[in-house]
Amino acid sequence: MSHKKTYKVAIVMGSQSDYSTMKYCKKVLKILKIKHETKIVSAHRTPDRMYKFAKNSEKNNISVIIAGAGGSAHLPGMIAALTHIPVIGVPIEGKKLKGLDSLLSIAQMPKGVPVGTVAIGIDGAINAALLSASIISISDKTVRKNLNLWRNKQTRSVKKKPS
Repeated sequence: MSHKKTYKVAIVMGSQSDYSTMKYCKKVLKILKIKHETKIVSAHRTPDRMYKFAKNSEKNNISVIIAGAGGSAHLPGMIAALTHIPVIGVPIEGKKLKGLDSLLSIAQMPKGVPVGTVAIGIDGAINAALLSASIISISDKTVRKNLNLWRNKQTRSVKKKPS
């Protein structure tokens, strides 16, 4: 009997307030029929929880981790340092610097511990989900098919002429 691997994405964020952005990851993954879980794991306020999550992610069948973080945005890099699973960082828009601080913190990871970085805010959350689907689609034909359907629908939605 052959056993097909089920891929799962973990969506993590540093605080409840980040969910207003990160829920868009969940929405896209649901449309693409990709299993996922959502957790709050703060690098600063719950470091033991973050450590346990990252160290057990592979054992818990996580294929990609999407980590949303604001401010100094340590969460994606800290998780990436603790696991070999691909980590995609979503910079959360803040009040003071509009997410630029988070973007630079995630994008400027030192060599040796890579974190994929997407745009600030909701666009980044959506793209992180699509990028995780692309990663999984390398090994999963169903996800590849669903991702192609998503892209074809997007293409069809663009008008040929302005109205």
